Amino acid sequence: MTETVPGSPEADSGPCGCGGGGCHPVTLSTSDGEDLEFCCPPEQNVLEAAAAAGATLPASCKQGTCGSCHANVTDGEYELGSHSPQALSEEDRDEHRGVLLCRTFPRGPVSADLPYDGSRVLRGEIPVREATITVLEEVAKDTVRLEVRLDTDSDEGLDCQFEPGRFVELQPPGRADAKRAYSLANTGNWEGLMEFFVRLRPEGAFSGHLRNEARPGSKLIVRGPLGAFGLNETGLRPRWLVAGGTGLAPMLSMARHMVEWQEPHPVRLILGVNEEEEVFGLSEIRELAAEAPAISAVGGLPGFEFEVCVWRPSDTWRGSAGTPADLVRSGLKSEDVLPDLYVCGPPPLIDSVLEAAVEGGVAEENVFWERFLPS
Repeated sequence: MTETVPGSPEADSGPCGCGGGGCHPVTLSTSDGEDLEFCCPPEQNVLEAAAAAGATLPASCKQGTCGSCHANVTDGEYELGSHSPQALSEEDRDEHRGVLLCRTFPRGPVSADLPYDGSRVLRGEIPVREATITVLEEVAKDTVRLEVRLDTDSDEGLDCQFEPGRFVELQPPGRADAKRAYSLANTGNWEGLMEFFVRLRPEGAFSGHLRNEARPGSKLIVRGPLGAFGLNETGLRPRWLVAGGTGLAPMLSMARHMVEWQEPHPVRLILGVNEEEEVFGLSEIRELAAEAPAISAVGGLPGFEFEVCVWRPSDTWRGSAGTPADLVRSGLKSEDVLPDLYVCGPPPLIDSVLEAAVEGGVAEENVFWERFLPS
């Protein structure tokens, strides 16, 4: 299916309605066969042009550092702006024409493949709501649990619906410099509740706000939900959820969703941290583990396993030592049915787990990931 969005040559007498002006036609193809067609002025990148045409594509930093707006160009010429090699490797860029849409400037007609289906593209305006902090508590070294409740909206009420794996942008009122993206840890609900786990960065603007100013009752601006990370329907294979640090948040959202919907996939959750003082989320994980056997009798999760590993453990640590990639590599050796892997964390974690999974026989297209970068 081809969708001609406003601002395309077919929708206006000239590209973007400007009668020409050097605008370049862009065609983006989703994984389920939907084509998005629009025009891109020379001064805009593809991400900006798509948004101007009414199609918000999954993206986070919009500065070439996170990799969430990755695509592969299939035809056409373009300029690629500066970007982090962790977000787009030289090999991907040179051998596969990988690009970051926030840094891609067409220099003629351009076509590209998107790594997600059309349901991940947001049409129309992005929801913006006010919210009130209800919980702000330290749960581990430099990590806090943040819970907010959306203020009642005249149209939406307390409706808070989103797919597991999505993120929102949080901003203190009047502080555009402190706007940051965080993945949701809970599931959609009618109470207006959103839960996050936030790593506090020494120089982070939003981290500083949480440390020094925010408290229960404080207001935040919430923009979203956004993103393309989430559960994919690929059959009944087991699902392994692999998290580094606060990358646990979207994994909890996915696992909780599976419990609520009584999905039949076996689940294994792996959490990796650098030091044991950074371990968090155990009560939430154990709650899921306790619920899984109870619902299996009525067709829900047939099993839920979890393991926490510490890279630099002390002598008193009694859990696994090493990295999530180590556990993936060893675990795959005993699996009769290879799983789908969902991975969230810093770039080195993504790369090492992907390598371990492929070595263990998992097809690369069955590894789904989202990078977390300091901000």
